[in-house]
Amino acid sequence: MSLLDFSSDAFIVSFFLYCAAFMLYGVAVMGKKWSNRDPQAHVERWGKRAFIASTVALAAHLIFFGTRWAGAGHIPVSNMYEFMSFLSMMIMVAFIVVYAIYRKSLLGLFALPLTIIIMAYAAVFPQEVQPLIPALQSIWLKIHVTLAALGEAFFAVGFAAGFMYLLRTVDFSGKDKSSRRQRGWVEFTLITIVVVVGFIGSVFAFRASGYEAVFVQKIASIDTEVQGNSTIEKVIYRMPPIFAPYNSEVESIKPFLGMKEPLLETPSWMNGVNAGRKLNTVVWSLIVGLILYGLIRLIVRRPLGQALQPMLDGIDADDLDEISYRAIAIGFPIFTLGALIFAMIWAQIAWSRFWGWDPKEVWALITWLYYSVYLHLRLSRGWQGRKSAWLAVLGFLVVMFTLVGVNLIIAGLHSYAGAD
Repeated sequence: MSLLDFSSDAFIVSFFLYCAAFMLYGVAVMGKKWSNRDPQAHVERWGKRAFIASTVALAAHLIFFGTRWAGAGHIPVSNMYEFMSFLSMMIMVAFIVVYAIYRKSLLGLFALPLTIIIMAYAAVFPQEVQPLIPALQSIWLKIHVTLAALGEAFFAVGFAAGFMYLLRTVDFSGKDKSSRRQRGWVEFTLITIVVVVGFIGSVFAFRASGYEAVFVQKIASIDTEVQGNSTIEKVIYRMPPIFAPYNSEVESIKPFLGMKEPLLETPSWMNGVNAGRKLNTVVWSLIVGLILYGLIRLIVRRPLGQALQPMLDGIDADDLDEISYRAIAIGFPIFTLGALIFAMIWAQIAWSRFWGWDPKEVWALITWLYYSVYLHLRLSRGWQGRKSAWLAVLGFLVVMFTLVGVNLIIAGLHSYAGAD
């Protein structure tokens, strides 16, 4: 067995160990209601077991990272599969640091799903080892990416604690306008998470089925075979085509639930090679995610936020607020060093300029400015509690757009990280 094969096995083992740890945290938190002994002792006993399982899972994750590094010959953070895998590992490192300080088992019930979802999202992308392009062959790759990811991991823990605060404090029975608005935004956040899960599930389901649809698209390009004033590109869909690529013809397609051809054509302004495929994936993610959300609602028979709130009974909301703030306060200087200062040094070495207004650079700056405002409002204006929690939740959405949206949607010098 090669190192890369062993690395892939370690990735799978760590994923399932994280899932097991998540279930143990669930037993620790929800099982206290049925415990015949002291509920707090039950939480501590099962919380310790869950933490041990989390630590073992992290060890397997580190083995994945180390063996892939050795097998590839370079640090594995150069594409979306590697970077998102690394980010999920850093989230667990950040969680363990915060857990060691505050000893709150409930935090694992919200931090572990982030790790699991991001690992599953990473597995959506091609997993082949790719050679580093010249710009990435630098020691600054290790320094810049590892510190930036660690900072973002602490932001993720801050998001988890902040969202827990909102679930703990929002009045789900209130009839006033403010309560309804807060309930609506909490539920929207949960729907967004379910849609992401739906995206991952749909990708794996269609991949397992071997589904494939192939289109021939005429576009303007200088990199492909020229035919007249246009060029020909083949676009392969791994999900049934609701939206066909703009200005394309079907080469081959597998029927799906009676659908033998695309229902619609991608709008003309979305005429890039992968624009139609990405739009199609987004639509499928929304469909599957909303169906999944509807099924969950049918099972629990109430809004998800209201169903989750009882888990937080007995948890001090002020503790959650403090954990969220401390996690972000730890992550901010790490992110500043990794994503800005060391990134600019690397940019000067690689491209002979510190700053070039590349989309990834701009969004890294936006993320830094956002969390600067968060800390300013927290420390100078006294924005604590619910205001601070919402800022932590929205901040992590900015982080995820910087990581995912910029890489996969906006073209730029960092697009190599999102190659699919």
